Amino acid sequence: MLRKAVESYLAVRRACGFALRSEGHLLNSFAAFSSARGEEHVCSRIAIEWAGLSQTLHQRARRLGEVIRFARYMRAEDPRHELPEPVFGGESRQRPTPYILSRNEVERLVAAAFQPVYQGLRRDTYSTLFALLACTGLRVSEAIGLCYEDVTADGLVIRSSKFRKSRLVPLHDTAQAQLARYLERRRRQPPFDDPHLFVSMHRKPLRLGNVESAFQTAARKIGLPCNRGQPRATPHSLRHTFAVRALETCPDDRDHITQHLLSLSTYLGHAQAANTYWYLEATPELMRNIAERCERFLTGERP
Repeated sequence: MLRKAVESYLAVRRACGFALRSEGHLLNSFAAFSSARGEEHVCSRIAIEWAGLSQTLHQRARRLGEVIRFARYMRAEDPRHELPEPVFGGESRQRPTPYILSRNEVERLVAAAFQPVYQGLRRDTYSTLFALLACTGLRVSEAIGLCYEDVTADGLVIRSSKFRKSRLVPLHDTAQAQLARYLERRRRQPPFDDPHLFVSMHRKPLRLGNVESAFQTAARKIGLPCNRGQPRATPHSLRHTFAVRALETCPDDRDHITQHLLSLSTYLGHAQAANTYWYLEATPELMRNIAERCERFLTGERP
């Protein structure tokens, strides 16, 4: 009975656009664990026992958090499902401080990826990929999923991305020209039957691990911070950097800022502007702009 309830819950949430791959695995594991102990409804004691099997506190909190969300959903129709207390704390980790790259660092990163020691298409692949991430703010998964047909005169077609949404990402003329040059080289290299823009040395579509490894190699080469426990450069840093730099170039007007942020959210593929706030970070340029506007306001000028 509990396993069927999990299937129903996952079906409803997936219909709303959530993938729930790992979440589905966890809830099915919990349902099997509960059934083995004779429970047909969510039992707080069993849920805490199951979540406690994980090795770290964060993993326990995450596992129990999934059961809590599931229990809230089920209790709407059947109060026999108990609602466990979050005894392991909140499931969400504190937002790590993103590393915002300067323009010079982005240029050096792209140059570091374009090394003559790399054979074949590899140096073109990663230098083009990092440059594309920096000038579009694409998710890494979106970029490595691009195929020939996704490159159009109007920009990049991002198909069925997060929450199964698609969008068109316009490109600056310089980005279009550089991407066209890369495509000329890519079409002359195997695998000829694979339509993906970016492929690995093994002639297969890039994976996230490939990108992370190549990025860290280039980042260490130019001295970017890569150690855990502090703001460090990752491929996702390029998306954060794009969002921040886009806001820095916004016209100095409240209405323009609102419109600019809405456009940025659409460009990044967010359904709500609140999701875009996650990518913003205070920089000296933004703080200087804020200070100047406050000063104008205090002196009686229109902010």
